[in-house]
Amino acid sequence: MSESPYILVLYYSRGGHTAEMALQVARGIERQGLEARVRTVPPVSPDTEASAPPVPADGAVYCTTEELRHCAGLALGSATRFGNMAAPLKHFLDSTGDLWLNGALVDKPASLFTSTGSLHGGQEATLLSMAIPLLHHGMLITGVPYTEPALSRTDAGGTPYGASHWAGTDQPRPLTEDEKTICQTLGERLARLAAKLTG
Repeated sequence: MSESPYILVLYYSRGGHTAEMALQVARGIERQGLEARVRTVPPVSPDTEASAPPVPADGAVYCTTEELRHCAGLALGSATRFGNMAAPLKHFLDSTGDLWLNGALVDKPASLFTSTGSLHGGQEATLLSMAIPLLHHGMLITGVPYTEPALSRTDAGGTPYGASHWAGTDQPRPLTEDEKTICQTLGERLARLAAKLTG
């Protein structure tokens, strides 16, 4: 018996903003009747000893490459690090060569989300950096169309490349209603496309 289709919501978050975005994207996915599996990746360290527990103490559980292999679609999120995805997420993606070799992700839809400390801290650059390995996997990248009114209305995060959040630096900023709406719209669109592509 085959498993029901699910969308993998995979992210890395240190301050909690990207984790909150992941939950908003998952809400949009589940509105379309698909399961959203929210997963994270462990931090990386120059320590050569295995020091992270196999299961995190709280929050989402760590993703496996098998969960990525069998997903019907992927929502990938990361905090911004110098206009790029965070190293832990890149480290995980670098371990997916076997999936690339076997074409396991070809023609599956994917979407992107990010959180930055400053408004011009590389939101779009980070989204594009996350798209590159997914394009190498043959995934179909989907963004947020301007038919979503919040995209034109937002005074914080939000791009057609994917959902984004302006987290602030001195005083942490919670997700605005427009940012939440854009995350949910992204999840809904991803789920609709995955349902069509999987039949």
